[in-house]
Amino acid sequence: MTEPVHTDTNKGQPGRRRESGATAALFGCCPRCHSKTLFDGWAKFADRCRVCGLDFTQFNVGDGPAAFLTLVIGTLVTGLAIWLQLAAEPPFWVHVILWVPLTAAAVVGGLRGTKAWLLQAEYRRKASEAVNTEWTIDGKGEGD
Repeated sequence: MTEPVHTDTNKGQPGRRRESGATAALFGCCPRCHSKTLFDGWAKFADRCRVCGLDFTQFNVGDGPAAFLTLVIGTLVTGLAIWLQLAAEPPFWVHVILWVPLTAAAVVGGLRGTKAWLLQAEYRRKASEAVNTEWTIDGKGEGD
């Protein structure tokens, strides 16, 4: 029996079993074949999987991950900034130098994982846009 060919899409990736959303998001795995083909850049999805051909453009991740990260990380940073102010009373410039880069790095750094996680969730749940063929543009049904 011959050994399987390990391409660049398999290197360092978990096994071919069904992975959790967090594991697949961490490695940027395709939700169908689990190859590392989800991203074309740092946080830009590829148009389709190079291995199985799954069309990633059919998924609408939108701005949800960025909004979610901004709210969660903003809440954590605000709490930490208040704690630091009450505990040590540093000058204002310390807050600026500490919290602005930390917040930006956390949001940008977490964007790739949250986008991948949301796309994985859409794929697993077969999420799609709701369409009602009886509705028309003027808000009346065909029988009205």
